[in-house]
Amino acid sequence: MSGSGFAGGLRPPVVEICVDDLAGALAAEAEGADRIELCSALSEGGLTPSFGLAQAVLNRVRRIGVRIMIRPRSGNFVFSSEEVEVMLADIAAIRDLPKAPSVNIGFVCGALTAANVVDARAMARLKSACGGTPMTFHKAFDVTRDLKAALETLLGLGIRSVLTSGGKPTAEAGAEVLAALVAQAAGRVAVIAGGSVRAGNVRALLERTGVPEVHLRAMRPDAFGRLVTSTEEIAAFIRAARNPA
Repeated sequence: MSGSGFAGGLRPPVVEICVDDLAGALAAEAEGADRIELCSALSEGGLTPSFGLAQAVLNRVRRIGVRIMIRPRSGNFVFSSEEVEVMLADIAAIRDLPKAPSVNIGFVCGALTAANVVDARAMARLKSACGGTPMTFHKAFDVTRDLKAALETLLGLGIRSVLTSGGKPTAEAGAEVLAALVAQAAGRVAVIAGGSVRAGNVRALLERTGVPEVHLRAMRPDAFGRLVTSTEEIAAFIRAARNPA
């Protein structure tokens, strides 16, 4: 699939930055990202952030979209009814947090059955709890045994975005599958490419796949070895994504 340039009505890609603290959220907004995915425990693939973190971010940001991870534990994506109950409570509590009227919030969820198909019953409950707020199905999608079937299930549930590397370890490796998913989605679902997407490869990935949205985890070690959000990497990524060669 070719998508060179943004002529002919094509839009620049939506840029989403994965962050796990207030400083990262503010950096993403300052650098011009469209949206953040707010998590805790990025070393575990991202878990539900604390209400304190969610509230602090919603208090401070003024423009950027905020998608909040709802994942109660690390490990697989097969959740018990009790775990789904916790997820529903988290969504309800976060929806009630105050925010600026200009800030669009949404949620990031994913639940599978033991057979590695989308848990439609659990996802329907989670989607209902979100009300009119957007929901992204996270990279549990890449664990499903049939990506095409999973995408159709999500469409039927009214879920309109999915984060994926095309079922491969990286988005580059899954580029062919990503392009096929974009074609299948036909604008009905936003396919968000994530998985080792960086400033150095995002332009080529956009050209190869036609994905409308890209996802970056921009982390670097600080002086104490703690991973923090890299403002420089965010800026470089946005420049590369939005400026056709």
